[in-house]
Amino acid sequence: MSERIYSFPPVIDDRARVLIAGTAPSVKSLEHGQFYGNPQNYFWRVVYALFGGASPLLPAEAAMDAAQPASYATPDADYNKRLTFLQEHRLALWDVIYSCEREGSLDVNIKAELPNDFPGLLEHYPGITCIAFNGSKAFDTFRKYYGKKTDALPREVALLKLPSTSPIPTKHMRNLDDRVGAWQAIVPYASGR
Repeated sequence: MSERIYSFPPVIDDRARVLIAGTAPSVKSLEHGQFYGNPQNYFWRVVYALFGGASPLLPAEAAMDAAQPASYATPDADYNKRLTFLQEHRLALWDVIYSCEREGSLDVNIKAELPNDFPGLLEHYPGITCIAFNGSKAFDTFRKYYGKKTDALPREVALLKLPSTSPIPTKHMRNLDDRVGAWQAIVPYASGR
């Protein structure tokens, strides 16, 4: 049986330049009351890999030792510290869907969704220059409600469709390294370049 679920309030402040938009909270996220609360999800590991200072192996080094995974910064165990880290790097979090009916955590099970107010959020936070979508469903749902060319938004922002940080492997996204490589697209927007 499907139940109606609701998204969390946005995690954002005036420093934010990149708004990372997921679809809707998973069952684990709702249980923990946290964005990306499922410890299997790659989200926090991706963010810390991109902004945490530790560098991955160079391609030549990785080729020499394919069994050796890249070395990335480890996310803080404390959720509030992870949020602080996120905001210090000019990132914000929200979900495209305000509420929906869904059984389980899979996006394919989402029904009767209502969108969050992205035009209102962008009006209030003029520093946002990019919305980075965590997966196809988030991107497609956003475009369903706000148009393909951001017609309904108060100003033009870059829209980046990124691979989901879900732990479910896909043909092209098998592991953390694959996702870190794809998500590097947000770094120039966060740093203001």
